[in-house]
Amino acid sequence: MQQFMSQLQHLLSAQGGGPVNWDLARQVAASQLAATGDPAASPYERHAVEEALRLADLWLEPATAWPTGIRTSLAWNRNEWIYKTLDVWRKLCDPVASRMVGAMGDLVPPEARAQLGPMQSMVATLGGALFGGQLGQALGSLAAEVLSAGDIGLPLGPAGTAALIPANIRVYGQGLELPEDEVRLYVALREAAHQRLFEHVPWLRGHVLTAVETYASGIRVNREAIEEAMGRVDPTDPESMQAIALEGIFTPEDTPAQKASLARLETALALVEGWVCHVVDDAAGERLPNVVRLGEAFRRRRAAGGPAEQTFAALVGLELRPRRLREAATLWAALTEHRGIAGRDAVWGHPDLLPSDDDFTDPVAFATARLDLDDELATFDFTAPGGPQEQPPPAPGTPEPPDSPDSPPRP
Repeated sequence: MQQFMSQLQHLLSAQGGGPVNWDLARQVAASQLAATGDPAASPYERHAVEEALRLADLWLEPATAWPTGIRTSLAWNRNEWIYKTLDVWRKLCDPVASRMVGAMGDLVPPEARAQLGPMQSMVATLGGALFGGQLGQALGSLAAEVLSAGDIGLPLGPAGTAALIPANIRVYGQGLELPEDEVRLYVALREAAHQRLFEHVPWLRGHVLTAVETYASGIRVNREAIEEAMGRVDPTDPESMQAIALEGIFTPEDTPAQKASLARLETALALVEGWVCHVVDDAAGERLPNVVRLGEAFRRRRAAGGPAEQTFAALVGLELRPRRLREAATLWAALTEHRGIAGRDAVWGHPDLLPSDDDFTDPVAFATARLDLDDELATFDFTAPGGPQEQPPPAPGTPEPPDSPDSPPRP
């Protein structure tokens, strides 16, 4: 009985005022990784990661308009990935978990709530523990698959910190039957490009995370699924709450606002991933023997999502896949062709300059639209009274007008 009460007290321990028991989530993830293995990066692997990121930055110099965005280069094990990215996961998952905990409280009949009194807070704590255990399993599975800090397209790690996970890169390279050092360098190129983008586009981090949060705020809680899940809890076995499957509890609202929110999220993820893919393939060029094969493998991997990513999507209702990745990469290639590298990267100067979902269907039209506008604006006189006025070109042989007394001297 003492052991049971100790486990129950631990499971339902305070969660810092939030809807998720994040301490439990960390412990479940760590326990899962310990069972499958979580080798620490060796000194050789740490040196290899630092050298790969340094070389990747050199290759990216002529392919982007921005300098390096890396201030720290690290080799993480799987537990370190969870620990270093947990703050962002907390920000993304707390709003969804809050609605689930609220729905659990709503399962109690109104006439019984007054009689429960302090027990109402225990219902919320139970929901936080339930969600924390499930989230820990999902994060543990993700940690066994991700290859770098920015692998899934979100700015999860600390700003300016580029990190690779050598153990996962080794396993992934074996699956592709490619040399480990070549796969490591390709992952380093992607991570370094990701760091440049988020470092030199200050508004982008908030833009992407806000798109995720906005979409998550419209996810509906399936009360019937919660009621069914709670019916499987064994009060005599606290660990039974960790074994409950919460898949299907969260479903997106089929409303115009939620559809628009989903479109914004998918466009943002596609634009980030498309830019990274285009820049990395351009930088690698003929330097990597298997660059075409690696590029295609990573595009398929990001577009389809791995098993852990699919589990996470089923758990919290968030699919972090750039569905229009190939169209986005084609659009960035068209921008490079028509505007050059500096002109392409200048599109990141403001959210209003970014292409919309509709622009994916005609990349060349979007890439050349601004050029046509620049040519048109060159024929306007913005100093004339009453607003811009188009000035006709002077007739051949017409002398230039004399300078006014207030005119600055001509060079």
